[in-house]
Amino acid sequence: MNSYVEELAMNYQDILFLLVDVDEVKEVASKMEVKAMPTFIIIKDGTPVDKMVGANPEEIKKRIEALVHRSI
Repeated sequence: MNSYVEELAMNYQDILFLLVDVDEVKEVASKMEVKAMPTFIIIKDGTPVDKMVGANPEEIKKRIEALVHRSI
């Protein structure tokens, strides 16, 4: 999924994409309630607005597109 996230980051340059190693930053995993990997969390204005668990590239892109269109 890392290469897919990198591709998304290239296509949506107005969005900040971060990859977090939850083994190295356990407090982030705990705060964001990450129970399984991969977990994708969409945060807008500092507030989590969506969360997806599992590797589903089409769904991730769909949700990012929805966020982009709501922001217009």
